[in-house]
Amino acid sequence: MMNQPIHLTVYGADVKCASCVNAPGSKETYEWLQAAIARKYEDDRIVYRYFDINKEEEEADQELIDQLLNDELFYPLVLVEDDIVGEGNPRLKTVYQALETHGLSERLS
Repeated sequence: MMNQPIHLTVYGADVKCASCVNAPGSKETYEWLQAAIARKYEDDRIVYRYFDINKEEEEADQELIDQLLNDELFYPLVLVEDDIVGEGNPRLKTVYQALETHGLSERLS
């Protein structure tokens, strides 16, 4: 398990959700997560993926996309492996905890 890749997936859209007016956009959140994780962790095990909920993408989870489109979940939606760890405006601490649960170690200074 320690050398297995960890999948961090963000589902989002170019247009911000109505309740997320002051929050960063989905793509910005995706890029922000990559930068923050790279500063804190040895992140060569992380496989980052971004899916636009308004585009057909084979690997995307259609059930999650349907929930996002029906406002049952808010985007950007962040998953570590198959677990939702943030939606709307995700918290880094929660994302970090999920990554550590999957065996990611902090970068040595």
